[in-house]
This record gives sequence, C-alpha cells and structure tokens, in this order.
Amino acid sequence: MKLAAAISGDLRKIMAEEVKEAEDAVTAAMRQAADGLKADLRRQVTETGMGQRLANTWRAELYPKGQKSIKPAGFVFTRAPTIIRAFDQGAVIKSKHGFWLAIPTPAAGTGARGKRMTPGLWEQMHGSRLRFIYRRGAPSLLVAENMRARTGKRGGFAKGSASALRTGRGLASVVMFILVPQVSLKKRLDVDGAAERWASALPELIVRNWR
Repeated sequence: MKLAAAISGDLRKIMAEEVKEAEDAVTAAMRQAADGLKADLRRQVTETGMGQRLANTWRAELYPKGQKSIKPAGFVFTRAPTIIRAFDQGAVIKSKHGFWLAIPTPAAGTGARGKRMTPGLWEQMHGSRLRFIYRRGAPSLLVAENMRARTGKRGGFAKGSASALRTGRGLASVVMFILVPQVSLKKRLDVDGAAERWASALPELIVRNWR
C-alpha cells in the first residue's frame, strides 16, 4: 500500500499567515501583561495610602513601539524610582546636612508651587528664626514664637502684628517642625511579586489571543 500527501495552496503564504497570527497573539498578550502589571502596581500604591499622584508615576511601554513582533518586550517603570524603592525594600532616612531630620507639621505650610517646607525655607519666607526645643526621650522641636492664628478659610498662622506684639494678645508658640534622628520606612509594596504573577500569566494570555 502506498500513501501520498501534498500541500494544498501556497506554502509561503500559509507560513506568512501563521507568523502574522503569532505576532498578533504574542504582542497583544504582552501588552495585556504590561498594562495589567502597571494597574496592579498603581493599586498597591493607592491601597497603602500614598496617593494617586505617586501611583500614576507607574508607566508601561511596549517594544518595538508601534509594531507587532513575535518577540515583543513589555517595560513597566516608575518616574519616582527612589520613593518606590524605599517602600518596596524598606529604608532608613537620615538628614543629609545635619544630625536632625526635620518633619514639617501642617502649621508649617508649603513653599512656592507646593514645594516641601524646610526650616531654612520657612525662616526665609517669614523673616524670623525658629527656636530649638530639646526634649529628652522624645522628638525635639522647632517652634515659631509670637504667631497668631489666621481667621477665615485660609487658616494657618502668621507673624503677630506690632500691636499684638506689644500687648501679647492672641500670640502663641507654634510647633513647625518635629526633629528626629532618622525615620524607618517599612516595606509596603511588593513589586517583584506582582511582576512574577504577570510573567506566569503570559503563556495563557498568548493562547487566549491566538485566533
């Protein structure tokens, strides 16, 4: 008994169509995995209470850009790597310029364009010196003297007027900064775990997208 087999149709065309289907499926799967990882990492940030602004620093890109490929690459990254790394690995933060790390209280306000307030910036903006108060066994303080509470929606504190300084009426000492030797940040994110989950899901995503 003899058996014979033959390919029906254009072999090159058939192979080209198979390659195109593979490129479509693998590229779509990689895009879904990258976007899924980005969404997971953004959700981790917001669920730990660090805010949507930091969450939105996570971005996802697909390479080659604007093309389908049998070997695409997904790249998920953050525009705030130092902050994310600190909360992913845990970190100890110390002052770069001295013994104390100054943590501003809400009363200290913010600098121009929302810039983080520092003792030097506060003194420059208000034209007065902060008083150092050492507390044994507790965080030390930087206090602003002769401050007066603002009325109205603006709130906060302002330097007492000349008449208030003469009478002392309505004046108060206000804690502007809390001083600590260092701050320990606990691990609050799991970047590697999320990446591993989406990498493991990639084969199934490819099968789903294969038509």
